[in-house]
Amino acid sequence: MATAPDRSTPAAPRRKTGRHRGEGQWAAGHFTPLNGNEQFKKDDDGLNVRTRIETIYSKRGFDSIDPNDLRGRMRWWGLYTQRKPGIDGGKTAILEPEELDDEYFMLRVRIDGGRLTTEQLRVIGEISQEFARGTADITDRQNIQYHWIRIEDMPEIWRRLEGVGLSTTEACGDTPRVILGSPVAGIAEDEIIDGTPAIDEIHRRIVGNPAFSNLPRKFKSAISGSPLLDVAHEINDIAFVGVRHPEHGPGFDLWVGGGLSTNPKIGQRLGAWVPLDEVADVFEGVISIFRDYGYRRLRTRARLKFLLADWGVEKFRRVLEDEYLLRRLVDGPAPEQPPQRWRDHVGVHRQQDGNYYVGFAPRVGRVDGTTLTKIADLAAGHGSGRLRTTAEQKMLVLDVAKDQVASLVAGLESLDLTVRPSPFRRGTMACTGIEFCKLAIVETKARGASLIDELERRIPDFDEPITININGCPNACARIQVADIGLKGQLVLDENGDQVEGFQVHLGGALGLEAGFGRKVRGLKVTSAELPDYVERVLKRFQAERADGERFAAWAARADEGALS
Repeated sequence: MATAPDRSTPAAPRRKTGRHRGEGQWAAGHFTPLNGNEQFKKDDDGLNVRTRIETIYSKRGFDSIDPNDLRGRMRWWGLYTQRKPGIDGGKTAILEPEELDDEYFMLRVRIDGGRLTTEQLRVIGEISQEFARGTADITDRQNIQYHWIRIEDMPEIWRRLEGVGLSTTEACGDTPRVILGSPVAGIAEDEIIDGTPAIDEIHRRIVGNPAFSNLPRKFKSAISGSPLLDVAHEINDIAFVGVRHPEHGPGFDLWVGGGLSTNPKIGQRLGAWVPLDEVADVFEGVISIFRDYGYRRLRTRARLKFLLADWGVEKFRRVLEDEYLLRRLVDGPAPEQPPQRWRDHVGVHRQQDGNYYVGFAPRVGRVDGTTLTKIADLAAGHGSGRLRTTAEQKMLVLDVAKDQVASLVAGLESLDLTVRPSPFRRGTMACTGIEFCKLAIVETKARGASLIDELERRIPDFDEPITININGCPNACARIQVADIGLKGQLVLDENGDQVEGFQVHLGGALGLEAGFGRKVRGLKVTSAELPDYVERVLKRFQAERADGERFAAWAARADEGALS
């Protein structure tokens, strides 16, 4: 506690402090909403908006929607207004929300653990064709994302999704978002531990529970027992990573506080080993800390990573144990270095039971409703009816008998869903971009697809793992900071001095046990038109200058700035 000032001497000039004394932490007794988002959440739980959608908005149309529902609470059910067509990137930060809003929505279907059946995928494809103008993207969080959704159609869409066990509950908003899971959970020959039971128990306890539906910001989570570290655990608010304890056997290493956007942080280990049957308890403890102690004053500081940075690992673990779990966690080992660079499970791989799973690569996650129904038909005809999405915008068909593999691969290839993609097809990821996103400044999906084609034509002999992540704005939905080549969309000047779409370049980012953020070369920006030339030039320099076995990230860290320009 501060002491009273000595009035016998002149008061020293008051120093400005960087933070409001309250930060809006509920655990400190600060319940008064400190911004508009906190106010509308206090006024009404976002989960309640579904009733209004079904009984009012779907009947009266877009113009009947309350603004706090439209741009706030509807996210609790996976709905965002999409960008009005024809608005260029220069207007993104200038126009008011109502000027950017189209009367159509993006709808996100949450797929916890990436698990799908052929029946579910067929319904997803049919909804795409009937209600979303054929749109469907596989996201880097294992979800499926639609566009062109009308509010009038939402009751029927929910009826169909929920009829096959799917949901949009808390797919967006200040909520516990989809739980990433290993796409090969329960089937991979090299699996350390299957996290599926923990995902199911967390979903049962947490998702749609009003006790956890008002968080300071979004809460991202991941659970995987794969040695490939295949769920980007380093950039989630909480992650459980499969490890073998020398005394207790298989379990999970606990990570907290990861996240990207404009202030990226790599998650940190708490040094705790968690057995499978305690994962849900620990998850509930960590999300409760976030709810109670998370910062609610400024949304730019409201993610868990900021609280962890202020507290440190030791205090965070102590609060988790003393105030929430009421017991000590077991100390445990760190994960081992993954045996290979690719973490997407693309290709043909043997399962524990002697069958095979087949992973394939759409172009930058973009598919469509017709293609999804055809994938469902192929999976039903060649496997057991199980599929998985990945955290790399890919998809897997499971349980394929050996004598069915070649036929399935041929069927997928006929849909331009290659099982043997080039490094460029395999490693290029793109966010939604200006086509639909109100935050975007540049186009991404088509740009990524054309870049793949150009690089395959120009550098056909390139055979190194490479990640090229394209984002339409600074928010890093496509993980630009942790890609070999990360491209952040912005407006740049071309050779004629005209303002055009382009990218700031990040080089040498990585995930894995050598996780780190890419290097920004001073002044290095490229126009969209120049992008294929630039990437070709840098990759050819890498080929020429790399040491034996050297990864692109290591080369980019040591290379002269001239070689990166």
